[in-house]
Amino acid sequence: MDMGRESRWEKDAMTVEIVFALITAAALAGLIFAVAWTLALTFGLSGSIERRVLAGGALLGAVAGVWRLVRVLLRFDKQRRMGR
Repeated sequence: MDMGRESRWEKDAMTVEIVFALITAAALAGLIFAVAWTLALTFGLSGSIERRVLAGGALLGAVAGVWRLVRVLLRFDKQRRMGR
């Protein structure tokens, strides 16, 4: 057995974790943008205010999505290094 090389199971686990991180990050970003969109529709915002709310929701969603992606992958790497 090659020491230092990852087994097939470990590669599959990494792939699953990456896909999980991407899907949950996209879902979180979409949810935050949907909340901003709902607020804009609910309060009947128009013009530049609506664009600013939507842009803020998109920016906040993107930041939250990247945060989620990094957090999940770092947690997985920490657990992998601990041998779990």
